[in-house]
Amino acid sequence: MNDRVRHDSVLHDLAALDGALYAAVAATDTPALDAGLRRLSRAANHSKINLSIAAALTLVPGRCRAAGLAGAASVGLASFTANLLGKSLVRRPRPDRESAQVRVDRHVPMPTSASFPSGHTASAFALATAVGTILPAAAAPLGVLACAVGYSRVHTGVHYPGDVIAGALLGSTCATAVLALGRKLTDR
Repeated sequence: MNDRVRHDSVLHDLAALDGALYAAVAATDTPALDAGLRRLSRAANHSKINLSIAAALTLVPGRCRAAGLAGAASVGLASFTANLLGKSLVRRPRPDRESAQVRVDRHVPMPTSASFPSGHTASAFALATAVGTILPAAAAPLGVLACAVGYSRVHTGVHYPGDVIAGALLGSTCATAVLALGRKLTDR
C-alpha cells in the first residue's frame, strides 16, 4: 500500500469514526441535559463567557490581572486562528442534524461557517489554558467549562466530535504561544 492510499484510508476511517460518535450523541436521550447544554452553547457565542471571565480577572491586581490579559489575548488568537484561518482552509461542511435525528429541542441556530475546527471550543480551551497556567486554582473549573462548551457543540448538532477535539488542541496551542510571547516580553 503506498503512502497516498494509506493516508486516504486513515482519513476515511477517522471520518467514519467521527460520524459514528456524532450519531451516538444524537441518538442518546438526555432530556435533563438538553436545555442546559443549549443555553451554554448559545452563551458561548462570540466568546461572551470567555471574555467576561477574562475581563473580571483584569479588575483584580497582580496575578489575576495578568491571567485575565493573557486569557483575553489567547481567546483573540484562538478565535482568529479557528474562525478566519482554520475554517477557510479546511471548509468542512456542518453535520446534517436532520439525517442524524438530533432532537429539535437541542437545536441552536446552525452557523453558516465551516465546521472545522470548533471556534467555541478553541476559545474556551485558550482561556482555560492561559488562565489555568497563571492561576492554577482556576485550571480545573475552567477546564471543565471548556469541555462542557465543546461537548455542547456536538450535543446541539452543530459540530462533529473531531471539530471539537481540533478546537481544543488549537485553543491550548494558541494560549501556549501567547504565554511564551508574554514571558519573552517580560524577560526583556
